[in-house]
Amino acid sequence: MIIEKWGIFEQAFQGRSDGNPFIDYEIHGTFSHEKELLTIDGFYDGDGIYKIRFMPSFEGEYHYEITGTFSDKIHTGTFTAAAPSGNNHGPVSVYGQHQLAYADGTPHYSLGTTCYTFDLQKEPIINETFEELKKGYFNKLRFCIMPKHYDFCLHDPEAFPYEGTPVDISALTRENFSQYNGCPKGNDWDFTRFNPAFFRIHDRTIERLMELGLEADLILFHAYDRWGFSQMPMEDNLRYIRYITARYSAYRNVWWSLANEYELLRHLSVDDWEQMAAVLTAADRYGHLRSIHNCEIFYDYSKPWITHCSCQRCDHYKTTETTAELRKLYGKPVIWDEVGYEGNFPHCWGNFTAEELTRRAWEALIRGGYCGHGETFLSDDNIIWWCHGGRLKGLSGPRFRFMMDFLKDVPGHGLKEGEVRDDIHFQWDDKVAVPEEEAYEGEYYFFYFSIWRPPFRQIYIDDDTWYDAEIIDTWNMTVTPAGRHKGRYELKLPGTQYIGIRLRKCADQRINDEYIG
Repeated sequence: MIIEKWGIFEQAFQGRSDGNPFIDYEIHGTFSHEKELLTIDGFYDGDGIYKIRFMPSFEGEYHYEITGTFSDKIHTGTFTAAAPSGNNHGPVSVYGQHQLAYADGTPHYSLGTTCYTFDLQKEPIINETFEELKKGYFNKLRFCIMPKHYDFCLHDPEAFPYEGTPVDISALTRENFSQYNGCPKGNDWDFTRFNPAFFRIHDRTIERLMELGLEADLILFHAYDRWGFSQMPMEDNLRYIRYITARYSAYRNVWWSLANEYELLRHLSVDDWEQMAAVLTAADRYGHLRSIHNCEIFYDYSKPWITHCSCQRCDHYKTTETTAELRKLYGKPVIWDEVGYEGNFPHCWGNFTAEELTRRAWEALIRGGYCGHGETFLSDDNIIWWCHGGRLKGLSGPRFRFMMDFLKDVPGHGLKEGEVRDDIHFQWDDKVAVPEEEAYEGEYYFFYFSIWRPPFRQIYIDDDTWYDAEIIDTWNMTVTPAGRHKGRYELKLPGTQYIGIRLRKCADQRINDEYIG
């Protein structure tokens, strides 16, 4: 058998089915390579079938041994991991301190979107969502493992995670949906028996996202619930974490979001979250990215288990403008997974203009962070991107793809906020981004003017270095050459909002001192 490095090796084995296989039996796999030795847990997939999934991190021959109480047999074998191809760059991890990169060193710029329960909808909606994702606007998708109960999210999912029956919703309406929050009477679940058909839906989703080169940011817990899944005892929470890590951690594109708006799960303390995080970290033998998302109170992102800051706005007006402060405070990558949604929702977080959402994304970028997309347009069929997926209706999506293309031209692995220094003559009101790595110092500058509309701008970096200048219109998605310059000069601007100036050091500095336009 041949699979790619960072691909999926999967084997299924017949085993015991008496009693409750989810808690009565175990399956483990040990994988050995000259550079790697890893023992992982497998999972029960129903009908007497146990599965092992493994991601090889090196090329070459692997030997495996499958054991456990699920069977009296010991299964052994070999396979070969071949060189990765196509969009297989490996899993994403932290690069340096504030940036991200794939395992092969390719930079990753986190420009994601949110579709909380799109893969728990009917198949035509799921397929329509993937058609939108093929447009390449985003490189990450945030979605929930558990179903969601909220305004405009009132129907039952196509499947449930446990054996049992849900609360009757024949009387559920938009007017009374909050009365169903939590675990109303009528739910009857066995939290010791997972429903494999439910989790196979997520299997296929993660695989399809991987095929498109998108990261799958899995949200484990959230408070928007009417089935009692947010109210499970800790023992059941920990069993659930172990099951999903055994099932999904071998996929290279998986990220873990321990919770969406963690503090709304008011019965859980920080100690509870830390206990669950410890189990998650130990169970995921590949060390995927991990974080926890807030509503109004940031979690302590300095905790060692957290790899990056997954932020939601904590202020009605100011959000991504605080990116540089968060980088300094926590010393980790800053990703604004929610800053508001483009749309016409009745809730104020969901009726931003496309211009405002796009502006917030650029404000994050020039301060060394990243910002996610979201959309909440009402429609007659009540299919809304933020929860259900379907078809994008807004204007911000293509602007995120333009930002992605812009970032691919940045030297190294991303940007950070430029410092005001005596030897670099920025103006007092300049907001300038420079490459993250010192190796590229002086090679690249990006000035962003946000809501301001200057008709021209004076530029002065130094007396000796030639730069190619370009006017970047982040809204109209245009790049206009503006000449080659050194010393002090003035650039004419269109006098509209959302304009930037990009300066790139000329590779050949042997240029006449005469202005070249």
